[in-house]
Amino acid sequence: MPLPFVQIDAFTARPFAGNPAAVCIVPAPLDERRMQDIAREMNLSETAFLHRQGTGDYDLRWFTPTVEVALCGHATLASTHALFEAGLIEAGTAVRFHTKSGVLTAAHDGQWIDLDFPATVADAVDPLDGLTEALGLPAVSVARSRFDYLVEVADEDAVRTASPDFGRLRHLPVRGVMITSRASTPGIDFVSRFFAPGSGIDEDPVTGSAHRALAPFWGERLQKDAMTARQLSARGGDLRVRLDGDRVHLIGQAVTVIRGEIVA
Repeated sequence: MPLPFVQIDAFTARPFAGNPAAVCIVPAPLDERRMQDIAREMNLSETAFLHRQGTGDYDLRWFTPTVEVALCGHATLASTHALFEAGLIEAGTAVRFHTKSGVLTAAHDGQWIDLDFPATVADAVDPLDGLTEALGLPAVSVARSRFDYLVEVADEDAVRTASPDFGRLRHLPVRGVMITSRASTPGIDFVSRFFAPGSGIDEDPVTGSAHRALAPFWGERLQKDAMTARQLSARGGDLRVRLDGDRVHLIGQAVTVIRGEIVA
């Protein structure tokens, strides 16, 4: 039986920007190997699989081409957009996603999608041996969250022009490494890039889950609860972040670019 899917560009209002994710809304859970095979075939940073548990509740899992991940922001935003376009959720009504990282909520107002995620604290650490050498630039500070290293660098230009050694980064014992700085672009508070070669993605275009750590990191330094962020990948993407106690709201837009069916 054919399996419909959509490909959605997340954290952007225009096609062919932001971070693409494939979304499969399935009538029942799929075998884990089947999901991994589909994700490998899609060859995107994440493919999301969701099925309905009840009114407003969906089971949600995310796969890169090589592994299942515990949390993915842009594919959650894409999933919310897919449900909204399919008429399965209404504007302004919260949807609850049951995931390996707990219950996550999202709401679509018809234009913007608000993801309510737990914040992640990144604690200051000494640089891991080889980290700055792999990044190819000096660090202002280094911190580590539950998932990733967070490396502050000198300025926006350093973030934009960084050219990491992905072979060396691939062997670090973390999901990924983000580099970040205050923004010099007007209207933007901070910028970042995110590298995760160990998870099969050399550079992720826009990483919602990384902003769970970036938002509190920059909120403390900038003394702001609401900020605008830009990820400086080749595709680029923008999102709003808002701190709310131990939660982070990741707010962005999305656009559908492909609809199709998996027939194999």
